[in-house]
Amino acid sequence: MAESAGTPEWDGATGDHWVAYEEKYNAAMFRYGERLFAGAGVRPDDRVLDVGCGCGQTTRVAARLAAEGSVHGVDLSAAMLARARERAAEEGVGNVRFEQADAQVHDFDAGAYDLAISRNGVMFFADPVAAFANVRRALRPAGRLVFVCWRAPEESAYSLVPRAALGRYVTVPGPPGADEPGPNSLADPDRVRDVLGRAGLADVQLEPEDEPMYVGADLDEAVDFVLNRQSLREPMAELDAATTAKATEELREALASYVTPEGVLLRSPAWLVTAHAPA
Repeated sequence: MAESAGTPEWDGATGDHWVAYEEKYNAAMFRYGERLFAGAGVRPDDRVLDVGCGCGQTTRVAARLAAEGSVHGVDLSAAMLARARERAAEEGVGNVRFEQADAQVHDFDAGAYDLAISRNGVMFFADPVAAFANVRRALRPAGRLVFVCWRAPEESAYSLVPRAALGRYVTVPGPPGADEPGPNSLADPDRVRDVLGRAGLADVQLEPEDEPMYVGADLDEAVDFVLNRQSLREPMAELDAATTAKATEELREALASYVTPEGVLLRSPAWLVTAHAPA
């Protein structure tokens, strides 16, 4: 779910966190995965590269769709990859392999893949042009690139609601700059077109996706999930018990407006991006 030579913490505490919350993150991003595969159109004999595969949910889905092909999942986190291998073995998915690798610089075989995919894993590249150029070289002529990435944080209730509820109690870190590695580095469609174009990819298309982020079946789950986001855990840990209780209750009240029969859903707009290598 994350790739970047510039963020080694993925092979450490960040990766461990994603393993601990694997099922919750998979549930949170389920709708984005559906949009990813609707756009990817995986073919039965495709050779697929999954960039920033994390704990491997998207890799396994791709492998089932490419039943006569193969899927190669790469990520920086050894912990997430270990979990990915466990899940593939448990589910009997055999046409996958997982490798600890930085997609920005890894020496992929040229033209080895028909399709490269990523579910919210390509926004963390230290040098996105170099990274996407490396992925492009790994694609066969006319090979496809399809990924989902977040739009601007000011459009996202997932970003804004906790910030508004907790801002009087803790300093909630802001997102990195638009040109810096981070969740919203590909939020600007003009930047996406520029980066992918300079990386040698063609026919870049962006489709807005307005799916909600699932943050829990009920308020208790949603509060736990939000408070354990890495950007919030450390500042919240510095509060005394009484202040923690007040902040938590304010967050609960804010999230109550987003309870639906399907769970607690927070709007978190994304782009579905498609492109291809030159023929």
